[in-house]
This record gives sequence, structure tokens and C-alpha cells, in this order.
Amino acid sequence: MDILSQNKHNKSYQQLIQSQKTLILSTVNAENKPESSYAPYTRDEQGVFYIYVSELATHTQNMLKTTSASILFIQPENECKNLFARKRVVFSCAIKEVKVQDECYYKQMLIMKETFGETIELLQSLSDFHLLVLTPVNGKYIAGFGKTFPINMDTNSLQFEN
Repeated sequence: MDILSQNKHNKSYQQLIQSQKTLILSTVNAENKPESSYAPYTRDEQGVFYIYVSELATHTQNMLKTTSASILFIQPENECKNLFARKRVVFSCAIKEVKVQDECYYKQMLIMKETFGETIELLQSLSDFHLLVLTPVNGKYIAGFGKTFPINMDTNSLQFEN
């Protein structure tokens, strides 16, 4: 694959994530059954995702217990040429709770307030919400039929075969 195509795919992968305000979550419950959900997110410069979620939600309990989840960003149906080949990014993530006393907590909550507005202030007044950090441990970008590229977690860019 030539350098122009590589750059195009790298840009497309990043744009797909940036075009979404929410991520789709896949978690496993206490009975080892899969569950799907979603959450609004922010992302830092290292490519780590942050979500602010209620402990009343099943997905929060699942993530706190298993400390892992899979997240998905997928091209909207109305933007794709073929529903069988929607572009998508999938990450397997390690989950950790950011405690209120952590320095990172205040920084991320300010970013969330800037991103999501007054709703965050309301949610912060509730005792059941937790700030979770989702750190990708591996990922892949599917650009269409036969076009799957692993994501290098160190560089946050696609890996191409030579």
C-alpha cells in the first residue's frame, strides 16, 4: 500500500472517532452474558477515553467488576455505500475508575462540562456517577471488505503490512 493510501486510511480512522459524540459499549455481566450500551465520551491527547456513568446502569457495574470493555465507533448507515461494509473502529479497553481526589478527575470533569454543558453539573450532584477511564489495549480499523488494519496503541495510528 502506498503512503498516500496509508495517510488516507489514518485520517479516515481518526475522523470516524472524532465525528461521534458517543461510543458503543460492549460489556459482560456477572452471569458472563454480553450486554451492549452507549455513553457520551471525551478523549485526551494520549487517545484515552473518559465516560461519566451511573452505577445504576448495568454497564457501569459490569465495567467496575470486570475492568474491561470493548468500544465501537461505526459509520452512520446513511453515510455508507454498503451496509455490509460500514467503516468502524473497535478497541478492547482496560477500565479504571478515576476517584474524586485524583488530579485527573477535576481536569476531565472540566472538559466534560465544556463538551456536554449543564448536564454534567447536574450529574455531578448525584452520588451514583463515576468517572471511568477506558484505556485501549488493542484496536482495529475496518475500512470495508478485506480492509482491516490493526491500530498501534503507542502511536495511535494504523499499522500497515510492508
